[in-house]
Amino acid sequence: MSDTVTRSGHLVVVIGAGPAGIYGSRKLTEAGHEVVLLNRDIKPGGLAEYGIYFNKYRMKEGIRAQFRKILADPHIHYLGHVHIGQAAELSLEELRAIVQPSAIVVAAGAQGTKFLGIPNEQLPGVYHAKDLVYHYNELPPFSQQHFRIGQRVAIIGIGNVMVDIAHWLVHEKKVAEVIAVARRGPCQRAYTDQEIKSIAANIDTDDLHAELERVRLRIGADGENMEVICQAMTKYIHEASKDGASPTKVKFRFLSSPVEILHDADGHPRALRVEDTELVPKGDDFSAHGLGTFTDIEADTIVFAVGDSVDFSLGLPCGKGGFATNPNPDADHPGAESYQVFDPESGQVMPGTFVIGWSRQASDGLVGKARQDGERGVAVVNRYLETVAKDSEETAETKLARLSEALQTRGVRAVTYADVQQLEAIEKQIAEQRRIEYFRFATNEEMFARLSV
Repeated sequence: MSDTVTRSGHLVVVIGAGPAGIYGSRKLTEAGHEVVLLNRDIKPGGLAEYGIYFNKYRMKEGIRAQFRKILADPHIHYLGHVHIGQAAELSLEELRAIVQPSAIVVAAGAQGTKFLGIPNEQLPGVYHAKDLVYHYNELPPFSQQHFRIGQRVAIIGIGNVMVDIAHWLVHEKKVAEVIAVARRGPCQRAYTDQEIKSIAANIDTDDLHAELERVRLRIGADGENMEVICQAMTKYIHEASKDGASPTKVKFRFLSSPVEILHDADGHPRALRVEDTELVPKGDDFSAHGLGTFTDIEADTIVFAVGDSVDFSLGLPCGKGGFATNPNPDADHPGAESYQVFDPESGQVMPGTFVIGWSRQASDGLVGKARQDGERGVAVVNRYLETVAKDSEETAETKLARLSEALQTRGVRAVTYADVQQLEAIEKQIAEQRRIEYFRFATNEEMFARLSV
């Protein structure tokens, strides 16, 4: 479609080739702009490639097919294995000076890790869920890291990410117990019915009955409907998982706010200490109020599944909870201001700098939400580009060549989309030879070795 559009002469740099960045890039080219799409990983896809549970092959392949069509656009210039940031090979300021784009759109996702700030959360055996998700989805370098997984694993959080981690622990690691720990009650669980099916057969129903009875008097009016709650939580326990049987028991601990990780003499976790809580009304919802009494949940591995944060080392100004965006409402386009990067020190919007997707609002929804936010954000970018003149008469090819030379000078082996297509063809051939549904290289070294042949 973009070949029939009048070219604007504007070049936009998009940082991050996940759903927001890729779908957003398509909207940029449809408006007549050239796009340089930079990605930290060798392969594009981001959340869609490395965040969805690895055996959901059909879902992933459907998304990949859409991405392939978009990335084949000659007006999108993909470069993978390019790190941007204050501690990376190329800073945001250097990138801007080298390429001189009309706009920069940050779609790098939420690459920071979010913990709770409790004692001993940096012990070996304490992990962030995202790191484990990247590990079992074979994203380098997480694919090569060793994670010490014990037999009793406590997961802090009770959303779909918790279920994904539990899925892996139940069916791949086959640990003895998985304990989902929640500050609030069973009615505030945030996972979906579709996701919980993968581990429903492993829910320890006797333990669940006892746990619901334990918290009955502390969850407000919902305590009167405990049998209904129990039925809702166990309605899929008789459905066999497509992953087969596993001896793992899945348990829940509600109204339990983590306060400390206890460790043994070797410095490894032995228990998660939690403060007992009760639910108190807060607007239309409930919040957890600490009671000053404590319980120790035995566990030798602790996983935080409490959301993610942006990578503050990228170099954008920071605000409360993420990158700083324009606090001044846009009267003509309400909501547009939330995509514009704002510098609190100068009190001014940073011209031509935008954030979309999880870089704008970390951990907000999945692929569909990221796509929607990316496209909405790029609509803001396109309106901005209508108001500014081109910085120079240099072609996109000239600017791209200058960027490629700068990366080579810094020792960066950038990967083009033609390289990605070559890798995918080799991986498909290997999968067919091995008669498996899908295969991919798990290290950068393997991928570069194939590209060197």
